Amino acid sequence: MSSPSKRREMDVMKLMMSDYIVDTPNDRLNEFSVEFHGPKESYYEGGVWKVRVELPDAYPYKSPSIGFVNKIFHPNVDELSGSVCLDVINQSWSPMFDLLNIFEVFLPQLLLYPNPSDPLNGDAASLMMKDKKQYEEKVREYCERYAKNNDKSVAEDDESGEEDISDGQYSSDDDEIPGRADL
Repeated sequence: MSSPSKRREMDVMKLMMSDYIVDTPNDRLNEFSVEFHGPKESYYEGGVWKVRVELPDAYPYKSPSIGFVNKIFHPNVDELSGSVCLDVINQSWSPMFDLLNIFEVFLPQLLLYPNPSDPLNGDAASLMMKDKKQYEEKVREYCERYAKNNDKSVAEDDESGEEDISDGQYSSDDDEIPGRADL
């Protein structure tokens, strides 16, 4: 089944050549992360998120799994896992779409036009419907706290967050390569 494999390679390469920073640990093209900037003229402008991408073996015939690694306050993004609720990715995916569509169209549209009536984050949806100004303040607070790293990269911020979660209990005495747990 070389066709999906070639398409996967081509789509990842197009993403890498399009001003996106793509991190492919161990040179694996089925699991990687992309640095994503909040859309201009939105509450998310100036924020930079690390977005986890997992491509199934059947990609592009089966949709990729997309999730924010650093926190984002949005009705259609699960605050704990970072999973994205987006019909075009989850339900109406087509092989005509590619990874550039996700980062240049689908995710910016999601951030610009949230859908509070189909939430993954009930608190964000409720606040958006009840008090738009307070919702905007909370979005900006999350951007400042989790997506603006000033002098350090998103990856460094993510690693420091993992240390807090693991509480220093990880031992690297064995030969095992440490991996990242999906939260």
